[in-house]
Amino acid sequence: MIMNAMLTTTWTYVVYLATSVALTIWVARTLHKNGRVFLVDSFLGNTVLADSVNHLLVVGFYLVNIGFVTLALKYGDKPTDAQTALEILSSKVGLVLMMLGAMHFFNLFVFSKMRRRALQPKPAPPVMVPTPGLAKPLHG
Repeated sequence: MIMNAMLTTTWTYVVYLATSVALTIWVARTLHKNGRVFLVDSFLGNTVLADSVNHLLVVGFYLVNIGFVTLALKYGDKPTDAQTALEILSSKVGLVLMMLGAMHFFNLFVFSKMRRRALQPKPAPPVMVPTPGLAKPLHG
């Protein structure tokens, strides 16, 4: 009986890890591909900067989400049979999906604020007007 519970736990963990990592990769690729246009617009056409930030975002996205997935593996109940294994798997994958969605919306929020700030008109630089009497005469 103990061996059966261990086998159920092990398979639940394997399916959880495989599903969560696959979902993370899929979301990261989708965001990377479709987010480029948004970033280029946010950075006012600077494609080099947009591509660089896009790549850095994907790396950070992988680090945070795969780190979360691996940390969350330990927490929660242990499955004892097929029913509890599916319930635990569903809860853990659902939590990962919520985390992915929260990160996505946070990134959209930050970049939309950046875009709004970049599109605001810039104040004209101050005009320097020479003041009579302050200039020193040149002596040759």
